[in-house]
Amino acid sequence: MRFRFPGLGRQESVHDYVGVLVPLEEAHLHSHSARSGRCEFEEARTSSDDPDVDVDVDEPESGPPKDGDNEDTGMLQMSAAEYTIEGLRREVRKGQRRGQWTEYELKSKIISKAIQDIGMGRYNWQLFVLCGFGWFADNLWMQGVSLTLPSLSGEFGVSEKQVRYTTSSLFAGLCIGSFTWGLGSDIIGRRIAFNVTLLITSIFGIWAAYASSWTSVCILFACMGTGVGGNLPVDGALFLEILPDSSSALLTLLSVWWPVGQLVSSIFAWYFITNWPVEEGWRHFVMTIGIITFIMFLIRFGVFHLFESPKYLLSQGRQAEAVAVVHGIAYRNGKKTWLTEEILDAVVDVEGTERIRTRVSATNIIKKNLMSFSLGHIRPLFQNRKLGTATLLMWFCWSTIGLGYPLFNAFLPQYLSHGGSGAAPNDENMAVYDTTPSETYRNYAIISVVGVPGSLLAAYTVDHKSPFLGRKGTLAISTLVSALFLFFFVAFGKTPNSQLFFTCVEAFCQNIMYGVLYAFTPEIFPAPVRGAGTGVASFLNRVTGLVAPVLAANVPGDGTTTPIYMSAFLILAAFGGMVLIPIETRGRQRL
Repeated sequence: MRFRFPGLGRQESVHDYVGVLVPLEEAHLHSHSARSGRCEFEEARTSSDDPDVDVDVDEPESGPPKDGDNEDTGMLQMSAAEYTIEGLRREVRKGQRRGQWTEYELKSKIISKAIQDIGMGRYNWQLFVLCGFGWFADNLWMQGVSLTLPSLSGEFGVSEKQVRYTTSSLFAGLCIGSFTWGLGSDIIGRRIAFNVTLLITSIFGIWAAYASSWTSVCILFACMGTGVGGNLPVDGALFLEILPDSSSALLTLLSVWWPVGQLVSSIFAWYFITNWPVEEGWRHFVMTIGIITFIMFLIRFGVFHLFESPKYLLSQGRQAEAVAVVHGIAYRNGKKTWLTEEILDAVVDVEGTERIRTRVSATNIIKKNLMSFSLGHIRPLFQNRKLGTATLLMWFCWSTIGLGYPLFNAFLPQYLSHGGSGAAPNDENMAVYDTTPSETYRNYAIISVVGVPGSLLAAYTVDHKSPFLGRKGTLAISTLVSALFLFFFVAFGKTPNSQLFFTCVEAFCQNIMYGVLYAFTPEIFPAPVRGAGTGVASFLNRVTGLVAPVLAANVPGDGTTTPIYMSAFLILAAFGGMVLIPIETRGRQRL
């Protein structure tokens, strides 16, 4: 008996996708290499005929050169003669490895190769849009809550500093959501979490529009956050695990939906909040973005048939379903595949492989679900020094950014409303540069527009061969520039126009930073603990974000400069952590 949620999809079978399977001998005709115009009919490599022997990546080999020909690019390019059981055995064991290969690792590499040979197609692009909904909803609501702060102050008589606790309530929900759904997706599967997160977000988001007090607004925003907090770790893991290795830059491009969410939020806020009375405008605004979120849920759940992640299924011992999902992807893309259960078993069935199979009885699943919410589920992230160091540094970066980002961005409408005066609106010395609500929300919309190209540039630079770019280089450079322009905002942003300029540059760079960060993070972790690794990172990001409004509400003075300086120093600290990360995933095959 298997753990199922009724109504959330049927069990996949290869018999549902007749006509997509081709013999292994013909696999080279439908491979990634064939689409790339590479030579397919060279003889197999002759450095070793023994499939049990690992091939050292530094050892000279005969045969045609591959695309990069190292342990990172893995199996992107294979010759026709290598599409045999023996050839696949050699290929999956390439690269340096401490200890024995596990059954999961070898089969995961085979599944990655099969997905690579299918290539990008209709299903992948549809999922790109649907996963983009998660990025879109995340910033739609994060910025949406920020945009309601001036209105909440006006309607409920809350001071500018005190109203910042509204953001704390949102981040409390985000903490719970990111942790719960990040780990939960490794337990109950990506598909359930993928659908439920948007539903929770929409229900409590719409409900918040009817709140009768500031306290109830905070409570409902916290409940809404439990849904939206799970979007990024779940959607990123799901998209990554069906993405062909040669198209890995699309995971970074997926982040383009994030500034689009901010843009949509700012446009609706500009329209509703500036054209309706203070007690009505924000309610119309929150209701509108809540309805948009519910429509996205309906499209995900009611229109699109989502396949479960094949690597999640494989990690759960559901190999037949994993193979069926690959067949389903090939069918939806109009392509062929050579993957079968027999091939997976044959490639692994040699000495020197650690055989680990997962029982799927109801008792074992319940036991595993309970045990998964423990340190034992996190421990594999520290199975070796390199992965452990990368994990800690990545979590450090997420934590510092999680605290630094909202110290500036969560209260940006308030900062912009001062127009560079450096004084809160209730100060005795009102500045001549104070802006009207219409100008504030207009400037916020402009900043949102400028941020969109940042994600597009990030998608180009993450796979660039320059030693200064790639994942790490792009991430570090964009983070450093973001920190510098936060300093400039305080030091030189003395007029509305100068503030707008510095914020536009900062927004452009921060969208590059977040675009790369959200793609780079899941790539570091192997699939069995990918949800846990990204979930903890997102959880730390949200926990530190929870502290940000508390700091912003309690700093000495009017709170218009000190929080921004703190934000700049924290982003600068994140830059230092990024430089030290020992892993670069550019061109690397994912497990």
